[in-house]
Amino acid sequence: MSKPQVVSATQEELDELLELAKGSFPPAKYQLLEAVLGTFVYVMQLLQNTKSSLRRFRQMLFGARTEHKRNVLEPISGREAAPKPEAPESRAAAVSADRDVPLGLPAIEGAGDSAALAGKRAGHGRTGAQAYAGATVTPVEHPSLNSGERCPQCRTGRVYAYEAKVLVRFAGQAPIAVSIYQIERLRCRMCDAVYSAPIPEGVGADRYDESCASMIALLRYGSGMPFFRLQGLQASLKLPLPDATQWDIVARAAKAPRWVYQELIRQAAQAPLLHNDDTPAKILALMGGRARNAQADALAAAEPGAARAINTSGIVALIEQRKVVLFFTGPQHAGENLAQVLVHRAEQLAAPIQMCDALTRNYPKQFKTLLANCLLHARRKFVQVVEHFPEPCRHVIEVLAEVYQHDAHCREQNLSGAQRLAYHQEHSAPRMAALNNWMVEQLASRQVEPHCGLGQAINYMLKHWKELTLFLRQAGAPLDNNVCERALKKAILHRKNSLFFKTQNGAAVGDIYMSLIYTCQLCGANPFEYLQALQRHAEQVEQQPQQWLPWNYARQLIDSS
Repeated sequence: MSKPQVVSATQEELDELLELAKGSFPPAKYQLLEAVLGTFVYVMQLLQNTKSSLRRFRQMLFGARTEHKRNVLEPISGREAAPKPEAPESRAAAVSADRDVPLGLPAIEGAGDSAALAGKRAGHGRTGAQAYAGATVTPVEHPSLNSGERCPQCRTGRVYAYEAKVLVRFAGQAPIAVSIYQIERLRCRMCDAVYSAPIPEGVGADRYDESCASMIALLRYGSGMPFFRLQGLQASLKLPLPDATQWDIVARAAKAPRWVYQELIRQAAQAPLLHNDDTPAKILALMGGRARNAQADALAAAEPGAARAINTSGIVALIEQRKVVLFFTGPQHAGENLAQVLVHRAEQLAAPIQMCDALTRNYPKQFKTLLANCLLHARRKFVQVVEHFPEPCRHVIEVLAEVYQHDAHCREQNLSGAQRLAYHQEHSAPRMAALNNWMVEQLASRQVEPHCGLGQAINYMLKHWKELTLFLRQAGAPLDNNVCERALKKAILHRKNSLFFKTQNGAAVGDIYMSLIYTCQLCGANPFEYLQALQRHAEQVEQQPQQWLPWNYARQLIDSS
Protein backbone atom coordinates (compact mmCIF):
# COMPACT_ATOMS: atom_id res chain seq x y z
CA MET A 1 0.00 0.00 0.00
CA SER A 2 1.42 3.38 -1.05
CA LYS A 3 1.69 6.26 1.40
CA PRO A 4 -1.32 8.60 1.34
CA GLN A 5 -0.86 12.12 0.08
CA VAL A 6 -0.88 14.61 2.94
CA VAL A 7 -3.40 17.44 2.29
CA SER A 8 -4.78 20.32 4.34
CA ALA A 9 -8.30 21.75 4.28
CA THR A 10 -10.20 24.54 6.05
CA GLN A 11 -13.35 24.00 8.09
CA GLU A 12 -15.42 25.73 5.40
CA GLU A 13 -14.14 23.31 2.75
CA LEU A 14 -14.99 20.33 4.94
CA ASP A 15 -18.50 21.68 5.61
CA GLU A 16 -19.04 22.17 1.88
CA LEU A 17 -17.85 18.60 1.23
CA LEU A 18 -20.31 17.24 3.79
CA GLU A 19 -23.15 19.27 2.29
CA LEU A 20 -22.45 17.87 -1.16
CA ALA A 21 -22.32 14.33 0.16
CA LYS A 22 -25.47 14.62 2.27
CA GLY A 23 -27.85 14.31 -0.64
CA SER A 24 -26.05 11.50 -2.46
CA PHE A 25 -24.77 9.25 0.35
CA PRO A 26 -26.96 6.76 2.23
CA PRO A 27 -27.51 7.84 5.87
CA ALA A 28 -25.14 5.22 7.30
CA LYS A 29 -22.36 6.07 4.81
CA TYR A 30 -22.89 9.78 5.41
CA GLN A 31 -22.51 9.32 9.17
CA LEU A 32 -19.27 7.40 8.56
CA LEU A 33 -17.93 10.20 6.35
CA GLU A 34 -18.94 12.81 8.92
CA ALA A 35 -17.15 10.86 11.67
CA VAL A 36 -13.98 10.51 9.57
CA LEU A 37 -13.85 14.23 8.83
CA GLY A 38 -14.63 14.98 12.47
CA THR A 39 -11.64 12.87 13.48
CA PHE A 40 -9.48 14.77 11.00
CA VAL A 41 -10.55 18.12 12.47
CA TYR A 42 -10.00 16.86 16.01
CA VAL A 43 -6.45 15.71 15.22
CA MET A 44 -5.63 19.02 13.53
CA GLN A 45 -6.89 21.01 16.51
CA LEU A 46 -5.01 18.74 18.88
CA LEU A 47 -1.80 19.35 16.99
CA GLN A 48 -2.32 23.11 17.01
CA ASN A 49 -2.97 23.21 20.75
CA THR A 50 0.07 21.16 21.82
CA LYS A 51 3.80 21.35 21.41
CA SER A 52 3.61 18.92 18.51
CA SER A 53 3.44 19.95 14.89
CA LEU A 54 1.91 18.63 11.70
CA ARG A 55 5.41 17.93 10.40
CA ARG A 56 6.27 15.86 13.47
CA PHE A 57 2.91 14.09 13.26
CA ARG A 58 3.57 13.17 9.64
CA GLN A 59 6.92 11.75 10.70
CA MET A 60 5.15 9.59 13.27
CA LEU A 61 2.75 8.29 10.62
CA PHE A 62 4.98 7.90 7.60
CA GLY A 63 8.51 7.91 9.01
CA ALA A 64 11.08 10.68 9.18
CA ARG A 65 13.46 11.62 6.44
CA THR A 66 17.12 12.07 7.29
CA GLU A 67 18.19 15.48 8.58
CA HIS A 68 20.72 15.93 5.81
CA LYS A 69 21.14 19.59 4.98
CA ARG A 70 19.96 18.92 1.43
CA ASN A 71 16.71 17.28 2.63
CA VAL A 72 16.02 20.04 5.13
CA LEU A 73 16.75 23.15 3.08
CA GLU A 74 16.00 22.32 -0.56
CA PRO A 75 12.25 21.65 -0.14
CA ILE A 76 11.70 25.03 1.53
CA SER A 77 13.59 26.76 -1.29
CA GLY A 78 11.24 25.47 -3.95
CA ARG A 79 13.90 23.28 -5.44
CA GLU A 80 13.58 19.56 -5.94
CA ALA A 81 14.68 17.44 -2.99
CA ALA A 82 16.72 15.16 -5.27
CA PRO A 83 20.41 16.17 -5.46
CA LYS A 84 21.68 17.77 -8.62
CA PRO A 85 24.69 16.35 -10.47
CA GLU A 86 27.79 17.14 -8.45
CA ALA A 87 31.35 17.87 -9.34
CA PRO A 88 33.81 15.14 -8.37
CA GLU A 89 35.21 17.16 -5.49
CA SER A 90 31.79 17.91 -3.99
CA ARG A 91 30.78 14.28 -4.45
CA ALA A 92 33.86 13.26 -2.50
CA ALA A 93 32.82 15.61 0.28
CA ALA A 94 29.39 14.00 0.37
CA VAL A 95 30.93 10.54 0.59
CA SER A 96 33.12 11.70 3.46
CA ALA A 97 30.12 13.25 5.15
CA ASP A 98 28.10 10.06 4.93
CA ARG A 99 31.01 8.11 6.37
CA ASP A 100 32.17 10.41 9.16
CA VAL A 101 29.81 13.29 9.81
CA PRO A 102 26.59 12.59 11.79
CA LEU A 103 23.19 13.28 10.28
CA GLY A 104 24.60 13.88 6.82
CA LEU A 105 26.27 17.21 7.53
CA PRO A 106 28.64 17.93 4.65
CA ALA A 107 32.36 17.36 4.97
CA ILE A 108 34.94 19.80 3.72
CA GLU A 109 35.14 20.09 -0.04
CA GLY A 110 37.77 18.09 -1.82
CA ALA A 111 37.92 15.36 0.82
CA GLY A 112 37.45 11.73 -0.07
CA ASP A 113 39.23 8.76 -1.49
CA SER A 114 40.23 7.97 -5.05
CA ALA A 115 37.08 5.93 -5.66
CA ALA A 116 34.93 8.90 -4.77
CA LEU A 117 36.99 11.24 -6.94
CA ALA A 118 36.50 8.83 -9.82
CA GLY A 119 32.74 9.15 -9.42
CA LYS A 120 32.16 5.72 -7.90
CA ARG A 121 29.99 5.56 -4.80
CA ALA A 122 31.76 3.89 -1.89
CA GLY A 123 30.23 0.64 -0.67
CA HIS A 124 28.76 -0.43 -4.01
CA GLY A 125 30.07 -3.34 -6.03
CA ARG A 126 31.30 -6.86 -5.44
CA THR A 127 32.99 -7.56 -2.13
CA GLY A 128 36.60 -8.66 -2.55
CA ALA A 129 37.82 -12.01 -1.23
CA GLN A 130 40.12 -10.26 1.24
CA ALA A 131 37.04 -9.02 3.11
CA TYR A 132 36.16 -12.56 4.24
CA ALA A 133 38.82 -12.76 6.95
CA GLY A 134 36.87 -15.44 8.81
CA ALA A 135 36.51 -17.77 5.83
CA THR A 136 38.26 -21.11 5.50
CA VAL A 137 40.96 -20.89 2.80
CA THR A 138 41.70 -24.11 0.89
CA PRO A 139 44.70 -24.11 -1.49
CA VAL A 140 44.03 -26.12 -4.67
CA GLU A 141 47.11 -27.37 -6.52
CA HIS A 142 47.30 -28.15 -10.22
CA PRO A 143 46.79 -31.90 -10.70
CA SER A 144 49.47 -32.45 -13.37
CA LEU A 145 51.84 -29.45 -13.40
CA ASN A 146 54.42 -28.27 -10.88
CA SER A 147 56.42 -25.09 -10.75
CA GLY A 148 59.58 -25.35 -12.88
CA GLU A 149 58.26 -27.93 -15.37
CA ARG A 150 58.12 -27.50 -19.16
CA CYS A 151 55.14 -25.68 -20.63
CA PRO A 152 52.80 -28.30 -22.21
CA GLN A 153 51.85 -25.84 -25.00
CA CYS A 154 55.15 -24.44 -26.34
CA ARG A 155 57.41 -27.20 -24.97
CA THR A 156 60.15 -24.58 -24.58
CA GLY A 157 59.43 -22.35 -21.60
CA ARG A 158 58.92 -23.36 -18.02
CA VAL A 159 55.92 -22.65 -15.82
CA TYR A 160 56.27 -20.85 -12.51
CA ALA A 161 53.92 -19.77 -9.71
CA TYR A 162 51.45 -17.11 -10.84
CA GLU A 163 48.72 -15.15 -9.12
CA ALA A 164 46.12 -17.61 -7.83
CA LYS A 165 42.58 -17.48 -9.14
CA VAL A 166 40.18 -16.87 -6.26
CA LEU A 167 36.75 -18.48 -6.01
CA VAL A 168 34.39 -17.55 -3.17
CA ARG A 169 31.58 -19.98 -2.35
CA PHE A 170 28.87 -19.61 0.28
CA ALA A 171 26.98 -22.43 2.00
CA GLY A 172 23.98 -22.25 4.30
CA GLN A 173 23.85 -23.98 7.66
CA ALA A 174 21.79 -24.06 10.82
CA PRO A 175 22.75 -21.50 13.51
CA ILE A 176 23.22 -24.33 16.02
CA ALA A 177 24.47 -27.57 14.49
CA VAL A 178 23.90 -30.93 16.20
CA SER A 179 26.23 -33.91 15.89
CA ILE A 180 25.29 -37.41 17.07
CA TYR A 181 28.05 -39.90 17.85
CA GLN A 182 27.03 -43.54 18.11
CA ILE A 183 29.72 -45.02 20.30
CA GLU A 184 30.01 -48.74 19.70
CA ARG A 185 29.84 -50.88 22.82
CA LEU A 186 30.60 -54.58 23.24
CA ARG A 187 29.38 -56.74 26.15
CA CYS A 188 30.60 -60.10 27.37
CA ARG A 189 27.77 -62.61 27.64
CA MET A 190 29.47 -64.40 30.50
CA CYS A 191 30.62 -61.62 32.88
CA ASP A 192 28.61 -58.70 31.48
CA ALA A 193 31.75 -56.61 31.00
CA VAL A 194 31.10 -53.67 28.63
CA TYR A 195 33.76 -52.25 26.30
CA SER A 196 33.10 -48.85 24.65
CA ALA A 197 34.88 -47.33 21.69
CA PRO A 198 36.86 -44.18 22.58
CA ILE A 199 35.17 -40.82 22.09
CA PRO A 200 36.57 -39.11 18.96
CA GLU A 201 39.36 -36.64 19.57
CA GLY A 202 38.15 -33.07 19.98
CA VAL A 203 34.68 -34.03 21.21
CA GLY A 204 34.24 -32.63 24.71
CA ALA A 205 32.29 -34.13 27.53
CA ASP A 206 29.84 -31.20 27.70
CA ARG A 207 26.58 -31.49 25.84
CA TYR A 208 26.83 -27.92 24.59
CA ASP A 209 30.05 -26.67 23.03
CA GLU A 210 31.43 -23.17 23.77
CA SER A 211 30.49 -22.17 20.24
CA CYS A 212 26.87 -22.89 21.05
CA ALA A 213 26.70 -20.24 23.81
CA SER A 214 28.64 -17.78 21.64
CA MET A 215 26.27 -18.16 18.69
CA ILE A 216 23.13 -17.86 20.83
CA ALA A 217 24.53 -14.74 22.51
CA LEU A 218 25.38 -13.18 19.15
CA LEU A 219 21.93 -13.89 17.75
CA ARG A 220 20.04 -12.69 20.83
CA TYR A 221 22.11 -9.80 22.15
CA GLY A 222 24.01 -8.86 19.01
CA SER A 223 21.27 -9.20 16.39
CA GLY A 224 18.11 -8.97 18.52
CA MET A 225 16.80 -12.45 17.66
CA PRO A 226 14.50 -13.64 20.49
CA PHE A 227 14.97 -17.08 21.96
CA PHE A 228 11.56 -18.24 20.76
CA ARG A 229 12.35 -17.30 17.14
CA LEU A 230 15.59 -19.25 17.23
CA GLN A 231 13.62 -22.11 18.77
CA GLY A 232 11.22 -22.04 15.80
CA LEU A 233 14.04 -21.85 13.28
CA GLN A 234 15.89 -24.77 14.84
CA ALA A 235 12.69 -26.82 15.03
CA SER A 236 11.99 -26.23 11.33
CA LEU A 237 15.47 -27.57 10.55
CA LYS A 238 14.80 -30.72 12.64
CA LEU A 239 17.39 -29.60 15.20
CA PRO A 240 15.19 -28.51 18.14
CA LEU A 241 16.61 -26.20 20.81
CA PRO A 242 14.02 -24.94 23.35
CA ASP A 243 14.12 -21.30 24.37
CA ALA A 244 14.53 -22.16 28.07
CA THR A 245 17.57 -24.24 27.18
CA GLN A 246 19.04 -21.35 25.23
CA TRP A 247 18.78 -19.13 28.30
CA ASP A 248 20.43 -21.76 30.49
CA ILE A 249 23.32 -22.02 28.02
CA VAL A 250 24.08 -18.30 27.81
CA ALA A 251 23.54 -17.73 31.54
CA ARG A 252 26.03 -20.45 32.48
CA ALA A 253 28.52 -19.14 29.94
CA ALA A 254 28.35 -15.56 31.30
CA LYS A 255 30.81 -16.22 34.15
CA ALA A 256 34.01 -15.26 32.31
CA PRO A 257 32.35 -12.46 30.29
CA ARG A 258 31.15 -10.97 33.58
CA TRP A 259 34.76 -10.59 34.83
CA VAL A 260 35.76 -8.90 31.57
CA TYR A 261 32.70 -6.63 31.82
CA GLN A 262 33.81 -5.51 35.28
CA GLU A 263 37.29 -4.87 33.93
CA LEU A 264 35.86 -2.81 31.07
CA ILE A 265 34.06 -0.69 33.68
CA ARG A 266 37.37 -0.06 35.46
CA GLN A 267 39.07 0.74 32.17
CA ALA A 268 36.27 3.09 31.08
CA ALA A 269 36.47 4.96 34.38
CA GLN A 270 39.99 6.15 33.48
CA ALA A 271 38.99 7.51 30.06
CA PRO A 272 39.42 11.25 29.34
CA LEU A 273 36.16 11.32 27.37
CA LEU A 274 32.86 9.58 28.11
CA HIS A 275 29.57 9.70 26.21
CA ASN A 276 26.30 8.65 27.85
CA ASP A 277 22.59 8.55 27.08
CA ASP A 278 19.40 6.56 27.81
CA THR A 279 16.80 4.63 25.86
CA PRO A 280 13.61 3.06 27.31
CA ALA A 281 13.61 -0.61 28.28
CA LYS A 282 11.27 -3.11 29.92
CA ILE A 283 11.94 -5.51 32.78
CA LEU A 284 8.75 -7.33 33.67
CA ALA A 285 9.74 -7.99 37.28
CA LEU A 286 10.20 -4.24 37.88
CA MET A 287 7.05 -3.02 36.14
CA GLY A 288 3.97 -2.00 38.08
CA GLY A 289 1.02 -4.37 38.13
CA ARG A 290 3.25 -7.44 37.87
CA ALA A 291 4.98 -9.65 40.41
CA ARG A 292 7.69 -7.49 41.92
CA ASN A 293 10.95 -8.82 43.28
CA ALA A 294 12.90 -7.73 46.34
CA GLN A 295 14.93 -5.15 44.41
CA ALA A 296 11.81 -3.41 43.12
CA ASP A 297 10.28 -3.37 46.60
CA ALA A 298 13.47 -1.91 48.06
CA LEU A 299 13.50 0.77 45.36
CA ALA A 300 9.89 1.69 46.10
CA ALA A 301 10.64 1.88 49.84
CA ALA A 302 13.67 4.11 49.26
CA GLU A 303 11.71 6.53 47.13
CA PRO A 304 8.04 6.30 48.11
CA GLY A 305 5.68 7.67 45.53
CA ALA A 306 8.39 7.93 42.90
CA ALA A 307 7.66 6.12 39.64
CA ARG A 308 11.02 5.19 38.17
CA ALA A 309 11.25 4.56 34.47
CA ILE A 310 13.28 1.59 33.26
CA ASN A 311 16.08 2.46 30.86
CA THR A 312 19.07 1.02 29.12
CA SER A 313 21.96 3.43 29.59
CA GLY A 314 24.76 3.45 27.07
CA ILE A 315 28.22 4.68 28.07
CA VAL A 316 30.98 4.95 25.48
CA ALA A 317 34.50 5.61 26.75
CA LEU A 318 37.37 6.59 24.45
CA ILE A 319 40.64 5.02 25.65
CA GLU A 320 43.70 5.53 23.43
CA GLN A 321 41.67 5.63 20.21
CA ARG A 322 39.65 2.61 21.36
CA LYS A 323 35.94 2.71 22.13
CA VAL A 324 34.66 0.78 25.14
CA VAL A 325 30.87 0.38 25.21
CA LEU A 326 28.95 -0.39 28.40
CA PHE A 327 25.24 -1.05 28.81
CA PHE A 328 23.26 -0.83 32.06
CA THR A 329 19.57 -1.77 32.15
CA GLY A 330 17.40 -0.97 35.15
CA PRO A 331 15.60 1.83 37.00
CA GLN A 332 18.66 4.07 37.10
CA HIS A 333 19.25 6.87 34.62
CA ALA A 334 22.39 7.46 32.57
CA GLY A 335 23.84 9.92 35.08
CA GLU A 336 23.48 7.47 37.96
CA ASN A 337 25.08 4.68 35.92
CA LEU A 338 27.91 6.97 34.89
CA ALA A 339 28.47 7.76 38.57
CA GLN A 340 28.82 4.02 39.27
CA VAL A 341 31.51 3.85 36.59
CA LEU A 342 33.38 6.94 37.86
CA VAL A 343 33.62 5.39 41.34
CA HIS A 344 36.53 3.39 39.88
CA ARG A 345 38.35 6.46 38.53
CA ALA A 346 41.82 7.16 39.88
CA GLU A 347 41.86 10.16 42.20
CA GLN A 348 44.92 11.75 40.57
CA LEU A 349 43.20 11.99 37.19
CA ALA A 350 41.60 15.24 36.08
CA ALA A 351 37.85 15.48 35.56
CA PRO A 352 36.83 13.75 32.31
CA ILE A 353 34.91 15.31 29.45
CA GLN A 354 31.31 14.14 29.44
CA MET A 355 29.23 14.38 26.26
CA CYS A 356 25.46 13.97 26.53
CA ASP A 357 22.27 15.87 25.77
CA ALA A 358 21.00 18.60 28.08
CA LEU A 359 18.77 16.42 30.30
CA THR A 360 19.89 16.76 33.92
CA ARG A 361 19.34 13.04 34.52
CA ASN A 362 22.40 12.42 32.35
CA TYR A 363 24.69 14.23 34.81
CA PRO A 364 26.52 12.30 37.58
CA LYS A 365 25.73 14.39 40.65
CA GLN A 366 28.51 12.95 42.82
CA PHE A 367 31.34 13.62 40.34
CA LYS A 368 32.64 16.65 38.53
CA THR A 369 32.92 16.44 34.75
CA LEU A 370 33.66 18.87 31.95
CA LEU A 371 30.17 18.94 30.50
CA ALA A 372 29.64 19.07 26.74
CA ASN A 373 26.18 19.01 25.17
CA CYS A 374 25.26 17.56 21.81
CA LEU A 375 25.29 20.21 19.08
CA LEU A 376 23.02 18.11 16.87
CA HIS A 377 20.28 18.11 19.52
CA ALA A 378 20.27 21.90 19.28
CA ARG A 379 20.35 21.74 15.47
CA ARG A 380 17.36 19.38 15.44
CA LYS A 381 15.16 21.98 17.14
CA PHE A 382 15.70 24.28 14.16
CA VAL A 383 15.12 21.43 11.71
CA GLN A 384 11.73 20.78 13.31
CA VAL A 385 10.50 24.34 12.62
CA VAL A 386 12.29 25.01 9.34
CA GLU A 387 9.01 24.94 7.37
CA HIS A 388 7.58 27.81 9.42
CA PHE A 389 10.77 29.89 9.76
CA PRO A 390 12.79 29.03 6.65
CA GLU A 391 15.30 31.85 6.48
CA PRO A 392 16.35 32.01 10.16
CA CYS A 393 16.63 28.23 10.34
CA ARG A 394 18.61 28.14 7.11
CA HIS A 395 21.10 30.57 8.63
CA VAL A 396 21.63 28.41 11.75
CA ILE A 397 21.88 25.14 9.82
CA GLU A 398 24.42 26.53 7.36
CA VAL A 399 26.61 27.92 10.14
CA LEU A 400 26.62 24.55 11.89
CA ALA A 401 27.39 22.86 8.56
CA GLU A 402 30.55 24.97 8.31
CA VAL A 403 31.57 23.90 11.81
CA TYR A 404 31.17 20.25 10.83
CA GLN A 405 33.19 20.86 7.68
CA HIS A 406 36.02 22.11 9.86
CA ASP A 407 35.74 19.09 12.15
CA ALA A 408 35.77 16.72 9.17
CA HIS A 409 38.93 18.42 7.92
CA CYS A 410 40.59 17.85 11.31
CA ARG A 411 39.75 14.16 11.11
CA GLU A 412 41.04 13.81 7.58
CA GLN A 413 44.32 15.49 8.52
CA ASN A 414 44.54 13.31 11.65
CA LEU A 415 45.15 16.35 13.84
CA SER A 416 45.87 15.93 17.53
CA GLY A 417 43.47 17.23 20.16
CA ALA A 418 45.46 20.43 20.64
CA GLN A 419 45.77 21.01 16.86
CA ARG A 420 42.05 20.38 16.39
CA LEU A 421 41.26 22.88 19.15
CA ALA A 422 43.48 25.53 17.55
CA TYR A 423 41.86 24.90 14.15
CA HIS A 424 38.35 25.27 15.55
CA GLN A 425 39.34 28.41 17.47
CA GLU A 426 40.63 29.94 14.26
CA HIS A 427 37.86 28.87 11.87
CA SER A 428 34.77 27.88 13.87
CA ALA A 429 34.89 30.28 16.82
CA PRO A 430 34.20 33.46 14.75
CA ARG A 431 31.21 31.83 13.06
CA MET A 432 29.80 30.55 16.36
CA ALA A 433 30.31 33.94 18.02
CA ALA A 434 28.47 35.63 15.17
CA LEU A 435 25.68 33.07 15.49
CA ASN A 436 25.39 33.77 19.20
CA ASN A 437 25.15 37.53 18.58
CA TRP A 438 22.56 36.95 15.87
CA MET A 439 20.35 34.85 18.16
CA VAL A 440 20.60 37.39 21.00
CA GLU A 441 19.66 40.16 18.56
CA GLN A 442 16.66 38.21 17.27
CA LEU A 443 15.19 38.03 20.78
CA ALA A 444 16.28 41.49 21.94
CA SER A 445 14.83 43.26 18.89
CA ARG A 446 11.58 41.23 19.24
CA GLN A 447 11.91 39.83 15.74
CA VAL A 448 11.15 36.39 17.22
CA GLU A 449 8.42 35.51 19.69
CA PRO A 450 10.19 33.75 22.62
CA HIS A 451 7.47 31.11 22.97
CA CYS A 452 7.14 30.15 19.30
CA GLY A 453 9.02 27.22 17.82
CA LEU A 454 11.92 29.34 16.61
CA GLY A 455 12.09 31.22 19.88
CA GLN A 456 12.23 28.00 21.85
CA ALA A 457 15.02 26.68 19.61
CA ILE A 458 17.03 29.88 20.07
CA ASN A 459 16.45 29.92 23.83
CA TYR A 460 17.58 26.29 24.12
CA MET A 461 20.80 27.02 22.26
CA LEU A 462 21.55 30.18 24.25
CA LYS A 463 20.75 28.49 27.57
CA HIS A 464 23.23 25.68 26.89
CA TRP A 465 25.73 27.71 24.86
CA LYS A 466 28.65 27.05 27.22
CA GLU A 467 28.19 23.27 27.04
CA LEU A 468 27.43 23.28 23.30
CA THR A 469 30.69 25.09 22.53
CA LEU A 470 33.10 23.24 24.82
CA PHE A 471 34.92 22.05 21.70
CA LEU A 472 36.10 25.67 21.27
CA ARG A 473 37.80 25.72 24.70
CA GLN A 474 38.78 22.15 25.56
CA ALA A 475 41.07 19.87 23.55
CA GLY A 476 39.39 16.56 22.71
CA ALA A 477 35.82 17.74 23.29
CA PRO A 478 33.46 16.31 20.64
CA LEU A 479 30.71 18.15 18.81
CA ASP A 480 27.90 15.67 19.33
CA ASN A 481 26.82 12.47 21.04
CA ASN A 482 26.29 10.37 17.92
CA VAL A 483 28.79 7.70 18.96
CA CYS A 484 26.57 6.90 21.96
CA GLU A 485 23.38 7.16 19.90
CA ARG A 486 24.78 4.55 17.52
CA ALA A 487 25.76 2.30 20.42
CA LEU A 488 22.24 2.49 21.85
CA LYS A 489 20.89 1.12 18.57
CA LYS A 490 22.15 -2.25 19.79
CA ALA A 491 19.78 -2.03 22.78
CA ILE A 492 16.99 -0.59 20.63
CA LEU A 493 17.32 -3.48 18.18
CA HIS A 494 17.03 -5.93 21.04
CA ARG A 495 14.01 -4.06 22.46
CA LYS A 496 12.17 -3.99 19.14
CA ASN A 497 12.61 -7.71 18.57
CA SER A 498 12.66 -9.24 22.05
CA LEU A 499 10.43 -6.56 23.65
CA PHE A 500 11.55 -7.05 27.27
CA PHE A 501 13.67 -8.80 29.86
CA LYS A 502 11.87 -10.97 32.38
CA THR A 503 14.08 -10.29 35.41
CA GLN A 504 16.84 -7.95 36.49
CA ASN A 505 19.30 -10.86 36.25
CA GLY A 506 18.28 -11.47 32.64
CA ALA A 507 18.85 -7.78 31.90
CA ALA A 508 22.29 -7.92 33.54
CA VAL A 509 23.30 -10.91 31.40
CA GLY A 510 22.07 -9.07 28.32
CA ASP A 511 24.09 -5.96 29.28
CA ILE A 512 27.25 -8.06 29.63
CA TYR A 513 26.91 -9.72 26.24
CA MET A 514 25.83 -6.54 24.42
CA SER A 515 28.77 -4.62 25.91
CA LEU A 516 31.33 -7.23 24.88
CA ILE A 517 29.84 -7.82 21.43
CA TYR A 518 29.65 -4.15 20.48
CA THR A 519 33.09 -3.38 21.93
CA CYS A 520 34.48 -6.23 19.79
CA GLN A 521 32.84 -4.79 16.69
CA LEU A 522 34.29 -1.33 17.33
CA CYS A 523 37.83 -2.58 17.90
CA GLY A 524 37.80 -5.05 14.99
CA ALA A 525 37.73 -8.28 17.02
CA ASN A 526 35.60 -11.29 16.09
CA PRO A 527 32.94 -11.50 18.84
CA PHE A 528 32.13 -15.14 18.08
CA GLU A 529 35.72 -16.25 18.54
CA TYR A 530 36.22 -13.90 21.48
CA LEU A 531 33.31 -15.28 23.50
CA GLN A 532 34.55 -18.82 22.89
CA ALA A 533 38.04 -17.87 24.06
CA LEU A 534 36.67 -16.45 27.31
CA GLN A 535 34.78 -19.67 28.05
CA ARG A 536 37.72 -21.95 27.25
CA HIS A 537 40.12 -19.96 29.43
CA ALA A 538 37.76 -19.00 32.24
CA GLU A 539 40.33 -19.60 35.00
CA GLN A 540 42.92 -17.34 33.39
CA VAL A 541 40.26 -14.70 32.72
CA GLU A 542 39.28 -14.69 36.39
CA GLN A 543 42.89 -14.20 37.49
CA GLN A 544 43.88 -11.55 34.91
CA PRO A 545 40.82 -10.09 33.18
CA GLN A 546 42.87 -7.11 31.97
CA GLN A 547 44.80 -9.50 29.72
CA TRP A 548 41.63 -10.82 28.08
CA LEU A 549 40.08 -7.67 26.66
CA PRO A 550 38.83 -7.66 23.05
CA TRP A 551 41.92 -5.88 21.76
CA ASN A 552 44.61 -7.93 23.52
CA TYR A 553 43.20 -11.43 24.10
CA ALA A 554 44.83 -12.79 20.92
CA ARG A 555 48.27 -12.47 22.53
CA GLN A 556 47.12 -14.61 25.45
CA LEU A 557 45.89 -17.29 23.05
CA ILE A 558 49.33 -17.38 21.43
CA ASP A 559 51.11 -17.60 24.78
CA SER A 560 48.83 -20.38 26.06
CA SER A 561 49.12 -22.50 22.89
